[in-house]
Amino acid sequence: MQRHKFQKELYTNKGSGTTPSIITAATENMQSKFVVQRVLELREEGVPLNDIAVLFRSSFHSFDLEIELNKAGIPYVKFGGFKFMETAHIKDIVSYLKVLENPRDVVAWNRIMVLVDGVGPRTAEKVISDILQHKVNGSSESTRSFWSTYNNYPDKLTDLFDVIKQIASGDIPPADKIGIILRHYTPQFKQKYDDYRKRQKDLEMFQTICERYKSVNSLLSDMALEPPSESVSDITPTGSEDEYLILSTIHSAKGLEWHTVFVMYCLEGRFPSYRSADSPDEMDEERRLMYVACTRAKENLYITYPLNIYDRESGLILTKPSRFLEGLEAHTEQWILDEED
Repeated sequence: MQRHKFQKELYTNKGSGTTPSIITAATENMQSKFVVQRVLELREEGVPLNDIAVLFRSSFHSFDLEIELNKAGIPYVKFGGFKFMETAHIKDIVSYLKVLENPRDVVAWNRIMVLVDGVGPRTAEKVISDILQHKVNGSSESTRSFWSTYNNYPDKLTDLFDVIKQIASGDIPPADKIGIILRHYTPQFKQKYDDYRKRQKDLEMFQTICERYKSVNSLLSDMALEPPSESVSDITPTGSEDEYLILSTIHSAKGLEWHTVFVMYCLEGRFPSYRSADSPDEMDEERRLMYVACTRAKENLYITYPLNIYDRESGLILTKPSRFLEGLEAHTEQWILDEED
C-alpha cells in the first residue's frame, strides 16, 4: 500500500517563550525525583498544581512517580488508568508482603487465600481464625518460626504457605521476594484477569521499583503514604480551592493544555514502544502521540527519559533516547541528572 505524507507548516502567535528542556536521568527513580522537585518549585513560583501535567505513553509509566509524589505529599489525580495502589493485581501482590510483615492482617490474608483455586470465603475464614488464635510470643518469635508451624492445612494451601515461608527470610531482597511471589501468583493472575497480558507490565514495573528497596517494611511504608486525594470519578468540582497535579496518559490528554507539561519515558522501547517498531502505521501513531504530548504545554515543556532500563518482557536493556528527539538539540536545553544531583 502506498503511504502518503501530509505536509504541515507549524507556527506560533507567541513572540517568545521558555526553551523546552530534555532531561536525561541516570535511573528511573531519578527521573521521578526530578519531576517532583520541579513541581514543588513551580508551586512555590505560583503555578497551581492543576495547571501542571505529567504525561506518559502507558499507565504503568507513572508508578514510580506516584510513590515519590506520595512521599512528597503532593496530591494528584490520574486519567487513562488506575493509580498504582488502586490496581487489583498490585493489591494482590502487596497482600503477600503485608502478611509477611503482619501475620494478623486479616484483610490481606483473605485476599491471597481466596485467590487459591477451591478456597472460598468460609475456608479462608477458618484458616485465618486459626492464624489469629496461634499463640505468638510477641517479638521474640521470629517470622520464620511463626510460619514453620503451619504444615497441616489442605494440599491446595500448601503452595501458599510454602511461598510465605520461603520469602520470610530477611536475607532475601524485596525484589527477589516479589519474584518468588510472582511465580506462585502468575497462574492465579491469568485465571482471574481476562486482560492479564495488559496488566503484566504493571507487575514488571512493581518488581523494578522494589529493586531499590532493602526491606519490605520501607517499601510498604512508602506505598502507604497516600496523600488526601480523590479518585478520577470523584474529582472536586471546578472552582474548588483544592489543587491536584494531573497525571495522564497522552491519549487522555488530547484537546487539553497546561502551563507546564512533563513528558516521561521518551526512551526507545517505552515511547515509542518496541512493539511499534515493525509496523509503519503504529510508528506513525506513536509519532502523532509525541506531537500531541509536546503541544499540550503553554509555557514550560520538560521531556525526560532514564538510561539503562531493563525491560523484563523483552529481556532488552533500553538505552537509547526516543527517535522522536532526534534533531532537537539546537532547539532545546539539555540536562543530565546523575546520582550527585
